[in-house]
Amino acid sequence: MVLLALALAACGNSQSPPERPRPVLVVQPGAAGEAAVTAYPGEVRAREESPLAFRVGGQLVRRHVDVGDAVRRGELLAELDPDDLRLQAQAAQARLAAAEAQLARTAADRARFAALAQQQLVSRSALDAQEAAHAAAAGEVRAARAALEVARNQVAYAQLRAPRDGVIAQRHAEAGQTVAPGQPVFTLAGSGGREVAIALPEARIRSFRVGRPVTVVPWSAPQLRLPGTLREIAPSADPAARTYAARVALPDAAAKAVDLGQSVRVFVADPADAPRMRLPLSALQRGAGGATAVWVVTPDGHVRLQPVQVGPFGADGVPVLGGLAPDAWVVAAGGHLLREGQRVQPVDRDNRPVAAAGPRARAE
Repeated sequence: MVLLALALAACGNSQSPPERPRPVLVVQPGAAGEAAVTAYPGEVRAREESPLAFRVGGQLVRRHVDVGDAVRRGELLAELDPDDLRLQAQAAQARLAAAEAQLARTAADRARFAALAQQQLVSRSALDAQEAAHAAAAGEVRAARAALEVARNQVAYAQLRAPRDGVIAQRHAEAGQTVAPGQPVFTLAGSGGREVAIALPEARIRSFRVGRPVTVVPWSAPQLRLPGTLREIAPSADPAARTYAARVALPDAAAKAVDLGQSVRVFVADPADAPRMRLPLSALQRGAGGATAVWVVTPDGHVRLQPVQVGPFGADGVPVLGGLAPDAWVVAAGGHLLREGQRVQPVDRDNRPVAAAGPRARAE
């Protein structure tokens, strides 16, 4: 009995081993001077892009340029079969000759009737009839001459010429194809300037303004940082994608560093009055009364639940509006496994211990 009592007393005096610190991933919401930056994919385009088409229809018999060719103003690009148009011009020429012959006959008749009228050998009404016939013949000549000019213009329209200097960006028709009037055959990219076409999300469209500076980075040359300016924003969204088409203007020096059709990224910083601090969505916890909170590492290596005010949720983060210092260390993952006052071992994303977690959190 004595031995059993001693054993029970020894068990009662034993203490449980201290709890080991739990490793946690920590991040900082960011310095107050940093701004959130969003990248949008884009494509280099010409400022002036013109679809080129024939003004008359017909069969495309020759194509003199291809995609990527540089052309000068007035250069011949393509030709239609002109045979039918030339026949129409010849018919118009024949109608003009007949109208001129009719005008000459009525002029002679009017002169004879005028002489007879002076001798009172014909009535005044007969002379008036000859005057009217001559005037009608003169009108027919003017109409035939105008029709001939139209027919000649249509013969000229069978040749498609470049309206300005530029580069052939797209080809829409091939030789042997029958095209209608106004059907695009080429797309001409003017040589006046270069822009970047991007699509802005509907959810953030009100934060963009024309004239806002951006940074353009080509995918093929990530070391380049080209300045740009938001020049144009579409007034309505695309009905399928629900995005707003926008154009970023490039200065002449920056435009020389990119080519037409090249893929780029456009980096847009948040407006100056936008929240500067951000946290990953995984850092958010449910605090007392349903408020939003985060786990903050204290100077002595423990965690406490800190209520914070956040803005609209993004795709992978959330802006912090208040309740948190920029240099505080916040638990970014695994917060649902923690409890108030628990001892932790903070580590960064490279699994390295964060020795400065305590002093930085003290600045809060």
